[in-house]
Amino acid sequence: MGERVERVDEQDRVLGVVERGEAVREGWLYRMAMVLCRDERGRCLVHRRPEGVSRFPGEYSWLVAGAVGVGEPYADAARRELREELGVDAPVRPLFKFLCDGELGPYWFAVYEAVVEEADVVADASEVAWHGWLTDDELRAAMASWKFVSDSRDAYTRYLALGSSGQDSGAVDPAGHRVADE
Repeated sequence: MGERVERVDEQDRVLGVVERGEAVREGWLYRMAMVLCRDERGRCLVHRRPEGVSRFPGEYSWLVAGAVGVGEPYADAARRELREELGVDAPVRPLFKFLCDGELGPYWFAVYEAVVEEADVVADASEVAWHGWLTDDELRAAMASWKFVSDSRDAYTRYLALGSSGQDSGAVDPAGHRVADE
């Protein structure tokens, strides 16, 4: 049996439990949690996915990401992904949430931020082939020239639109319209 997720509606209300693969195939909404990692100096962690993975092989991301489990709050999923992919246990703070019409189907995309110590990062080689720390200017340049996961790029554009804090009190749909945040 595949990974189980909650199928949700356009207001992020749970409709039932399905396999993630089925949600992707059927175009059903589900939930994803992402984490922007910054170090003590404010640099962003960027990583490249391994070539042999099924999703986005060899592409870069500025977010650590994964599906939200059944009954799992977004913040808990974000912290779990930090532990699984980077070996780091750190508090996360919410930045924004939006309805993403991504390559793996539509889903609610909740972005968090965590400050992690560079020395604490022990990346899982099955998820991360390379990682490095980039300043905001270096990240902007990388976005212009490296192949980033499309959903990661979409989140980056939205992050920049929020300004330097990244803090927002509401969610937006793919067209940029505000939606209720539950």
